[in-house]
Amino acid sequence: MPTTSPRPVTLFTGQWADLPLETLASKARQWGYDGLELACWGDHFDVARANAEPDYCRGRHELLARHGLKVWAISNHLVGQAVCDRVTERHKAILPARVWGDGDPAGVSRRAADEMIATARAAARLGVTVVNGFSGSPIWDRLYFFPPLGADEVRRGYEAFAAAWIPILDEFAKEGIKFALEVHPTEIAYDIHTTREALAGVRRHKAFGFNFDPSHLYWQFVDPVKFIRAFPDRIFHCHIKDAIRTLDGDSSVLASHLNFGDPRRGWDFRSPGRGGINFEEIIRALNQVGYDGPLSVEWEDSGMDREHGAREACQFVRRLDFAPPGRAFDAAFDSSDARAEKRS
Repeated sequence: MPTTSPRPVTLFTGQWADLPLETLASKARQWGYDGLELACWGDHFDVARANAEPDYCRGRHELLARHGLKVWAISNHLVGQAVCDRVTERHKAILPARVWGDGDPAGVSRRAADEMIATARAAARLGVTVVNGFSGSPIWDRLYFFPPLGADEVRRGYEAFAAAWIPILDEFAKEGIKFALEVHPTEIAYDIHTTREALAGVRRHKAFGFNFDPSHLYWQFVDPVKFIRAFPDRIFHCHIKDAIRTLDGDSSVLASHLNFGDPRRGWDFRSPGRGGINFEEIIRALNQVGYDGPLSVEWEDSGMDREHGAREACQFVRRLDFAPPGRAFDAAFDSSDARAEKRS
């Protein structure tokens, strides 16, 4: 199915890693996608094999091509989380065994950093230019400051983030790869203010930018359009993901320790177009800043069949997307003929 939108429409495979890539690729083509944003877990994209086996990346491309699909970005959110988090037993469930090792926190973080560097090299071998991911944060668990937290501890948190990530970003730059942080609660950057601090912390490193995902901004009451305009040259990738706020006087945006899908929550994720996000204005803002990369559906909706949702989401994005104008709509009135007519 040829694309009918100016930007490629892709599906992020992270929520589909229980399916073999061959199976998912077949389904994604039937649903109408142009490509897949490959997660570095499940069998979708193996960083170690990509770097060790000469034919591995070619095989990924051949598999996708059999289904008429391409790849523009890969994602290693899970490993990135451990780079500068306060590592605990919870991280074991999301990390490859080679990264978790004996579970000693310092060793886990060091191996996670090495794995992110390896991911940049694997991305270069695959022929993509963007790796999406998380950063982790040494200060997210200091979110609510009681007992009071001094400004020095917050500053040290950003310094620790920069110390961990600048060497990684240097290696990304050597490979010609950009790291796109998904601005997200639990990360070093989760709103516009913290994103500015993170960008300053890494000294505006040329390899550091953002995987724009409006869903995590929206439920915090952060304006996604303002985020795009605040960082126009740093939008390296874009997720299409929706959310809804269901605050009822009993719940809060902190979600009350309730699982996704629980109707008592103060917010939840929804299939694109079925939540509260104004995607029309987002597309206009992306056009204004010149973003021409993929619109990648990250599908999460606890109340909907995922295959129905993935197909519907692809159709939604195709209807939604449009190219920026090649000229001003009233340019005709400035033509020489129009000027002559006005003079007469």
